[in-house]
Amino acid sequence: MLERLDRSFDSQRRFVANASHELRTPLTINQTLIEVALDDPQANEALRQLGGILLAVNQRHERLIDGLLTLASSEQGIADPTPLDLADIARHISTESQAAARASGVEIHADLRPAPVTGDPVLLERLAQNLVDNAIRYNLPADGEITLITGTAGDRALLTVDNTGPPVPPYEVPGLFEPFRRLRATERLADSATASSPRRGAGLGLSIVRSVAHTHAGDVQATPRQDGGLTVQVRLPAAPQDPSRTGDS
Repeated sequence: MLERLDRSFDSQRRFVANASHELRTPLTINQTLIEVALDDPQANEALRQLGGILLAVNQRHERLIDGLLTLASSEQGIADPTPLDLADIARHISTESQAAARASGVEIHADLRPAPVTGDPVLLERLAQNLVDNAIRYNLPADGEITLITGTAGDRALLTVDNTGPPVPPYEVPGLFEPFRRLRATERLADSATASSPRRGAGLGLSIVRSVAHTHAGDVQATPRQDGGLTVQVRLPAAPQDPSRTGDS
């Protein structure tokens, strides 16, 4: 029975991956057609507004497909684990996310100490990116803050993302890790203005984080902050630390 279940899960993951790949083609065609129409100098303002909305919807569908592919690949295990440091990943994601954070009125802080692990760099970068993206999206409308922390505790390497934001009911926290689940209470006012907003998520962010953590023999825990917002901590098995990497980052 276990073998049949395993074959069924493998088949389901292959289907998601294959279907996601197939769906990319029509989305790419749609984007090209819309962009060609918008480049027409005779296009009126109404057409340009419609084209902008369609492009935003198309981008959201692309993010959904990308999330499904990541979710499927993260559940297949790690074929070639690589030594890396969560501090390096967090530093890179922090730098890459500065523009989006500033546009949303959010300031990113970092306290990055060595956190060596062994794993898939692409999946772990996606894990960190999803955490920061969520922290930006579900923050305060202005003067929001995000703090990225890495380090070790015992035999665990830790990545913590702490963000200000609206209050999150503790009983709703477990649902955050389910696919396609969002909390109305934590929806940014700017995002709720239009369903086609480019910053609106696909509802897979934290489910991907959990899947990637489990694939690396780790776990993830979310805790509501007393003043609003959320603290999410990922804990992975720590690898032996490089003696040349010491001190704060």
